[in-house]
Amino acid sequence: RRTGVFPHLKVVKLTCERCKSVLPAGASTSKRPEHSVSECNRCNSRGPFRVNAEQTIFGNFQKMTLQESPGNVPAGRLPRYKEVVLLGDLIDCARPGDEVEVTGIYRHNFDVSLNVRNGFPVFGTEIEANYVRKMEDAHADIELTEDDVAGIRKLAADPQIREKVLASIAPSIYGHRDIKTAIMLALLGGQSKIVGEKHRIRGDVNVLLLGDPGTAKSQFLKYLEKTAHRAVYTTGKGASAVGLTAAVHRDPVTREWTLEGGALVLADRGICLIDEFDKMNDQDRTSIHEAMEQQSISVSKAGIVTTLQARCSVIAAANPLKGRYDPSLSFFDNVDLTEPILSRFDVLCVVRDTVDPTIDETLARFVVDSHCRSHPDRSGDPIHTGQSPFSAVRENGVEPLSQETLRKYILYARTHVHPRVSNIDQDKITKLYIDLRRESSNTGGMPIAVRHLESIVRLSEAHARLHLRDFVREDDVNAAIAVMLDSFFQSQKYSIMRGLKRRFHRYLSYRKNDNELLFYLLSNLVRDYGTAQRHPADAEPARIEVDMDDFEARAREVGIQAPGVRDFYRSREFMTRKFAVEDGKIVKLL
Repeated sequence: RRTGVFPHLKVVKLTCERCKSVLPAGASTSKRPEHSVSECNRCNSRGPFRVNAEQTIFGNFQKMTLQESPGNVPAGRLPRYKEVVLLGDLIDCARPGDEVEVTGIYRHNFDVSLNVRNGFPVFGTEIEANYVRKMEDAHADIELTEDDVAGIRKLAADPQIREKVLASIAPSIYGHRDIKTAIMLALLGGQSKIVGEKHRIRGDVNVLLLGDPGTAKSQFLKYLEKTAHRAVYTTGKGASAVGLTAAVHRDPVTREWTLEGGALVLADRGICLIDEFDKMNDQDRTSIHEAMEQQSISVSKAGIVTTLQARCSVIAAANPLKGRYDPSLSFFDNVDLTEPILSRFDVLCVVRDTVDPTIDETLARFVVDSHCRSHPDRSGDPIHTGQSPFSAVRENGVEPLSQETLRKYILYARTHVHPRVSNIDQDKITKLYIDLRRESSNTGGMPIAVRHLESIVRLSEAHARLHLRDFVREDDVNAAIAVMLDSFFQSQKYSIMRGLKRRFHRYLSYRKNDNELLFYLLSNLVRDYGTAQRHPADAEPARIEVDMDDFEARAREVGIQAPGVRDFYRSREFMTRKFAVEDGKIVKLL
């Protein structure tokens, strides 16, 4: 927070009331400078004296309270505060919510209020600032060297950079590729725009994670708190409306009303993480409407009328209304959130804890392996080395980046890459928007508004920023459409989801590699065939055989032809997941 600007005495001149001569004061730090002179040098009188306002030199004086960055506070300790005195041209150099670096003189002062309260002399401490620098202006210059920039440029030329970044996001969490994709795009963000002179269109991507308990939603938020350059974590029950936006307090010394920024203001140009989003009161949840779309917070309290910046992405996690997500119900029946707040989220990720023997087996291996490899007594602690310890189970066969490299890559992309939307297929986006609006009104799923049309543009810019491109290409738009459609499909009833996927498949030309979709089809067939081949009296079978013709017919239904299926058979992931082809059968080894 910061106070108002007050006049500060720099040079005091006194006027003798008897001879009208002007005298310099001995000291300008006392509360009554007219008492600092004992007698007049000209007439030798003892006063009275008064302050000569015409020749006295005044300067600007302001105090701001510096708080420790929330991401750097150790667990179990409150953030520390320190008052900083700003003089001269440093006035109003920072606003509440800015991250700054202060260079100054650490000194003590005589605090009258502390003496009255404690009954004995107590000195307070403060910093008299000489220089204040905003960290957002200098952070990239400090962190990135020429070698780092060359390495980042080399990484961007890798055709598998998208898979590497996805494998590097939350490497201790298995699966959830859709959530990791949404988090990746939110970390990169789109490009904000100024339309006309005053209207600003946000570029940050908002994400809502909704799903069953125990699906690592809070773990994703905690990972982002440690990974993002600037992140503020809060919970729904522990955050009020003023705690998220801004509060007005009366200063105990000056008795002036001062403004304190909340979590969204502190997360300016960063990410605000809200856990247990469904547990918030409706009044508190309504207070962040303006911050999520206009990215500003208007304050009109105690005579203070101002606007604070809240240019941040909001990533929230919520639980369904009945504890677990019911796919037989519509999205609105599963969640206790209103349409205005849902429409402000660009991506909705529905996480369902389904029973699948193939996925459960791989997940169990992954968790046990992570516990074995991450023991603190092992040499080469993976947390400090930045390397992912989970080499036994790879999801997509690519080597992930180190966490330090990932941070530098995202920082460079956000700072130096500003993609522009130029030669894209506008008719395709227009037809998609019309179809989504029609299906949304018929099926009762996620409401589609004009905001989602802007969301496709934002997601396209974020995908282009991932590849460090200055222009948005067609494959970036297709990737954004795939994320948007996946979000739309997950919010539908299970009974109509398959029909929607078949209807909208013509928009999914983005998939250069259809292995993920083919694995999804194959795992469903393995579950069906395993149920049919297992007899209640028999022991657990050692292998499950799936008819290849049946699998290829399912692949043709979703638009994947024979060449793509043959490449799938020869892929590394196919063998890693213990699949093999034998005599017209696909064999899954258990």
